[in-house]
Amino acid sequence: MPVAPSDPGTSRTRSWWGWGYADSHPADAECAALGALLPGTVPRPLPIPRVADLDIARPGATPPDTLAHLVTADPEVRAAHAMGKAYRDVIRALRGRPGRIPDLVARPTDGREVADLLDWAGGQDVAVIPFGGGSSVVGGVEYRGDAHRAVLSLDLTSMDRVLEIDAVSRSARIQAGALGPVLEDQLRSHGLTLRHFPQSFEFSTLGGWLATRAGGHYATGRTHIDDHVQSLRVVTPAGVSASWRLPASGAGPSPDRLFLGSEGVLGVITEAWMRLQERPRHKASTSVAFADFQQALDAVRAIAQSDLAPANCRLLDPGEALLSGASHDGSAILILGFESATAGVADRLTSALDLARAHGGRGEEPRGDHNADTAVSSWRSAFLRMPYLRDGLARMGAVVETFETAATWDKIPALIDAVRTQVGAAALKATGHPATINCRLTHVYPDGAAPYFTVAVAGRPGEEVEIWDDIKAAAGDVLHRYEATITHHHAVGRDHRPAYDLQRPEPFALALRAAKDALDPHHILNPGVLID
Repeated sequence: MPVAPSDPGTSRTRSWWGWGYADSHPADAECAALGALLPGTVPRPLPIPRVADLDIARPGATPPDTLAHLVTADPEVRAAHAMGKAYRDVIRALRGRPGRIPDLVARPTDGREVADLLDWAGGQDVAVIPFGGGSSVVGGVEYRGDAHRAVLSLDLTSMDRVLEIDAVSRSARIQAGALGPVLEDQLRSHGLTLRHFPQSFEFSTLGGWLATRAGGHYATGRTHIDDHVQSLRVVTPAGVSASWRLPASGAGPSPDRLFLGSEGVLGVITEAWMRLQERPRHKASTSVAFADFQQALDAVRAIAQSDLAPANCRLLDPGEALLSGASHDGSAILILGFESATAGVADRLTSALDLARAHGGRGEEPRGDHNADTAVSSWRSAFLRMPYLRDGLARMGAVVETFETAATWDKIPALIDAVRTQVGAAALKATGHPATINCRLTHVYPDGAAPYFTVAVAGRPGEEVEIWDDIKAAAGDVLHRYEATITHHHAVGRDHRPAYDLQRPEPFALALRAAKDALDPHHILNPGVLID
């Protein structure tokens, strides 16, 4: 039976091998029904993997007595910290090949204990992998290779408290290990919210959001966690970096920017002062159908370049709309939503709807959030359920890849077409089966958008990882040719590293390597991520 640490405040158990909660995974019959949608999948689902069947070696290092109470070598806990939740991780677990399992898992409760663990690890040649909720889909929380004596997974979820609230400045000092629901529960009684809701909200932490520059709830405006940061406290092997709380500053390069998106290779984010907002009281949403996808793109661009600033402005192509149940007639669907803590939003939604109609959209009259139309409700339910369905398809031997990017509006139509054509061709070549490729826009800006792609194709039993790697490489090639970023909000990790090396300017790479040498002289922090 899958075993992993239970989430705070709930008796439900996290799946050690797949997404989310163990009791939410599709049953065998649902897996078989999913597999029937992709010709060439296996006739019966792969069995749920068991930790007891893994070959877990004895730990290669022993912590000193002063740290022993923070550290465990329990096999089930170690297995639950071996990987993230990418398709590549899920299929390796299903095939019994999870890769290097950490020797130890530590759960510090404050920054001092983090510093002590780093001091010990640096002196013992122990690699340290910072670990929040473990929801990485880019290989960001696993160890690859054998360059270190042992591997320590540094689980921060015991550091989950809102330590201080400044109601005057509307901000809070929060420990980095707070999972999304734990964080919001502590803010709710104050009438405040961070209002950052990535798809992984239940299973990811504030520190993980900061370390990966995560994208969240808002489709426009404050889309990334960066926009909410007031200051950071980071423990590095070279000392503690604590920036001042400021609304803004022009004093040189930002120290916070050094650590935002650094994915744990320069230090461990332990606390942050975060900008908050009042909880929204006014909400309205609707959907708009388009017979022509290019017209839908034009409509979204017009809305993004207006001053309306919708909270939700997600465009689903016909395939994505069909998959989510938002449309069954071949239409593309635009999901529009507005919210505010201080004023009604109906007029803004009506104006956005008018813009969409001017570009050929067929829109429902705006409704309040609790009476949202069927398309909005269907999309919302499918959005939260989709990672579980991906795991169900994996059990049927399907290869499922998701990747996101961002590019300027002038490139978006051609980029989407190129991905469909060229990644589709790569999938067909690798598997002999046609792939289903769907696209949605998750975030939009006045100057561009963030397309999110889902690729699903029947694999060959036992060769799923190699096929996934081929599809990933083909996608990276297309994005590079169009100068579209290798990731908009999933981070780089180990899986996107080749494309990231091509994207970043070489002088910046030199500076990043120098920062690594200065802050992590023993090179123990998340080896292989961002830099060598």
